[in-house]
Amino acid sequence: MALAKASFSSTIKSPSAVVFTLVFPLIFIVVFGFIGGGAFKMDVAIDKSMDRNSPILKGLTGSHSVNIIDNMTDKEVEEALEKGNIAAWLNIQNTQPKGRPFYVITLKTSKASADKGNMLKLILDDIISKMNLGAAPEHQDIAEIRSSEVSGRKYSTIDFILPGQLGFALLSTGVFGTAFVFFGLRQTLVLKRFFATPVKRSYIILGEGLSRIVFALLGALFIILVGYFAFGFTLVHGFITVLNMLVLSTIGLIVFMGFGFIVSGVARNDNAIPPMANIITLPQFLLSGTFFSISAFPVWLQHIAKILPLTYLNDAMRKVAFEGVGLQDLGKELLILAVWGIVIYFAAAKTFRWE
Repeated sequence: MALAKASFSSTIKSPSAVVFTLVFPLIFIVVFGFIGGGAFKMDVAIDKSMDRNSPILKGLTGSHSVNIIDNMTDKEVEEALEKGNIAAWLNIQNTQPKGRPFYVITLKTSKASADKGNMLKLILDDIISKMNLGAAPEHQDIAEIRSSEVSGRKYSTIDFILPGQLGFALLSTGVFGTAFVFFGLRQTLVLKRFFATPVKRSYIILGEGLSRIVFALLGALFIILVGYFAFGFTLVHGFITVLNMLVLSTIGLIVFMGFGFIVSGVARNDNAIPPMANIITLPQFLLSGTFFSISAFPVWLQHIAKILPLTYLNDAMRKVAFEGVGLQDLGKELLILAVWGIVIYFAAAKTFRWE
């Protein structure tokens, strides 16, 4: 506890620790909080029996704002609409295949993402208007939209951005903080002096780790409260949701600290730490759904994103905060984080040096 207290005191006096844990994430949260609105790209599920050759679907597929999903079951569609995970469900049928085509568009949107649903209707109206102009000489409408709306919780930008920024803060604290601290302790011979005392080596690791966890959890709590009170960040079950997010923060930080131990053990001088740490953090920061849903990436890039541990921490945070999912329902995410933890700490044990 004495080591943890001393380490915590040192951490809060470190400008870099404060910047990466609080300042950077807070800046992004404030910016996107004031922007408001929904996500950057609309996910639209389509019926498996729909007319795949209709010019309306081709027009939607060519839109940069629409991502077509064609592999969801009816139950998955209903759940996704209620939670605001998709913008709409769409079915297009040609009711006069042998004569002049007349398309009936069945559209189901959600109150959870009403802004995206309205934007999709505008895109459809634009596509249909161009089709009607090209249907001379009659100039009759050749498509009809039949829309309905399901109830759901409103999903805003802050509900997507805040968990991502929280994950980024934990990743930065775990990798950069741990790497610099243990490398510094080794370089300044502090660890060597510890060996002259009755202190066990495990106590040094636990003391430093405990101080990092406490500091990161205080930062996480601050970020969550700012998002909730200033920008309406969704906490479905209130205090229970906050506790679940803090538990996930602890798990994520422990995994990320393993990366920091590896960097501190491999680096030969303090100039080598930033490049090595950035190689670990930047791909996760950019690809793990921090700012954009990974569904907006090319398929080959999605496969890479689904390997990274930050992806699963971000997904778990969003499910807990917005969907109200309990920790017991996050088996996949927690299992993958646990596997990463085992692999990383095995590598850290092989590379970590005390002197």
